[in-house]
Amino acid sequence: MQVVKHINDLQTILDGKREEGLSIGFVPTMGALHNGHLSLVEQAGQQTGFVVVSIFVNPTQFNDKGDLERYPRDLQKDVDLLTSTCCQLVFAPESDEIYPEPDTRQFNFGTLEQVMEGKFRPGHFNGVAQVVSRLFDLVQPDKAFFGQKDFQQLAIINEMVRKLKLPVEIIACPIIRESDGLAMSSRNMLLSPEQRKNAVHISATLFEAANKISGSSVEELCKWVTNRINENEYLDTEYFEIVDSVTLLPVNSWDEPCVKVGCIAVHCGKIRLIDNIEFK
Repeated sequence: MQVVKHINDLQTILDGKREEGLSIGFVPTMGALHNGHLSLVEQAGQQTGFVVVSIFVNPTQFNDKGDLERYPRDLQKDVDLLTSTCCQLVFAPESDEIYPEPDTRQFNFGTLEQVMEGKFRPGHFNGVAQVVSRLFDLVQPDKAFFGQKDFQQLAIINEMVRKLKLPVEIIACPIIRESDGLAMSSRNMLLSPEQRKNAVHISATLFEAANKISGSSVEELCKWVTNRINENEYLDTEYFEIVDSVTLLPVNSWDEPCVKVGCIAVHCGKIRLIDNIEFK
């Protein structure tokens, strides 16, 4: 496995792999890797001939400077983790390599970026689109792999690919959870032991909610989830919404003909955690 920091080195290697007839699989990350990321790498290895993982903490997608400063970083640990996977190339650039000049592009994703995460993190998805489109331009992957934990981000990236007519296939991969059910996240390592013990209440509540459809309206279930989580003194719900999986607009009735996903964001101290579950 090779580790490169510069675009020229990245593209020289990838040009050679394409000449060998290999398809390129790409897993963009912000580092602080965990088994959720590694599952994406595994999928990439199964579906493509050469796997690239990028590690870059993108400043333009943080609307909270404190959140950016707190975000965990340990490149050597990440590289060590990847050596046991099918990753063949790590691209770990500095910020000026990705943004030699300020990226002033403004994307318009309509309602997809105005609800949930977009409502509470203004500018976040514009930063996501900036960095992912830049990385796609540099790597030119055949397939790119993203986790469904970031459900709204996945919808935004699919829309960005459609709008820009990018020749890349987006592969959505299932949420990977800890043994107690907590969705794997780089932010989990920032939790204190007591916070970590209580954070599992988020997923436990979602799993319980999935069994309450028959006896509750959509509105009632949303209120129940919010109240149930907020009963825990360590947790504070920012939002919980049950939405159409395609439009991300809130659904009002279980009878609406769409796939329904419950999306949640919860503060555990200063750490913000997200999760989602499909209601069937």
